[in-house]
Amino acid sequence: MSQMLQEIRQQPAALERTLAREIRRVEQFKRALAARRPRLIVLAARGTSDNAALFGRYLLEIATGIPVALAAPSVVSLYGAKVDYRETLVVALSQSGESTDTNMVLERARERGALTLGITNERRSTLASLAERTFLVHAGREKSVAATKTYTGQMLMFYLLAYALGGAIRIADLERLPEAVAGALRLEPEIAALSERYRYMRHAVVVGRGLNYANAFELSLKLMETCYVVTERFSSADFMHGPIAMVEAGFPVFAFAPPDVTWPSVRGALDRLKSLRAEIVAITDPGNREVEALATRVMRLPRRLKQWLTPIPYIVPAQVFAACLADRKGLNPDHPRTLQKVTLTL
Repeated sequence: MSQMLQEIRQQPAALERTLAREIRRVEQFKRALAARRPRLIVLAARGTSDNAALFGRYLLEIATGIPVALAAPSVVSLYGAKVDYRETLVVALSQSGESTDTNMVLERARERGALTLGITNERRSTLASLAERTFLVHAGREKSVAATKTYTGQMLMFYLLAYALGGAIRIADLERLPEAVAGALRLEPEIAALSERYRYMRHAVVVGRGLNYANAFELSLKLMETCYVVTERFSSADFMHGPIAMVEAGFPVFAFAPPDVTWPSVRGALDRLKSLRAEIVAITDPGNREVEALATRVMRLPRRLKQWLTPIPYIVPAQVFAACLADRKGLNPDHPRTLQKVTLTL
């Protein structure tokens, strides 16, 4: 069994541990923010952490009303731009805390007047030493190159950050997430069987929208780095504006399809894809019964979830699928070719 799959299974415990150990730190930050509420939030990250940041952008804007931007690290690391960060909260995310350009963004932002927050799995990392405040993901050491439990841990941190900023996030709801993830993990046997169908898949598309848009990026990344499947990812709205032209009969499309405000858009895309005879795999929960008529296969979580809480449980079947598909293809997802755990870029 791969370390990737073992770490996927560790997520309920990791989420529960992170919430229990960080809530006091979050409450302290909430009090500090009452006197220094930012007018803008900037998120800096790379790789899987960047996908978590994309989720954070949606969640924070929806929950707090504060504009959120994703940093372009090369603006600082290559061009040396002096950005005015007054009244801005700059959040840097890194599993290892050693991402060179992400850390540079945080360091320069602090010099230019920003309030800075680091989110990392490593207490003694460079990122933790640079940030004024740090939220720790207590996932335990992640050995597989393919990040899984740190991704969901970072997503949890954005819920806690939204709470600290006064967003309508209930800690009691967050405490139910480990159980929801445990429920998603019970789908592993059927997902493992499903992965056999896609053993020879070479290309695919992933679609999502809103809070699950980031999950489309994350599943795409996992399929590329662990299974070597060329995978594009799109908002269901953007997909209809041109990329759908690449789809032909049998083309694999994976869709995040929660029964929330994004469903009409996703349903429209799936309806068109069905007419093109695409191979559609949908991830959803019991609240969405319409998807059965549109998708070729469905990964259905056992319990209906509040729309704000779907992203963490929904990514778990996708992670399991990537790990199982890599195994079916005879690949090692823990050590993908040409990759290492910590990537340093400027």
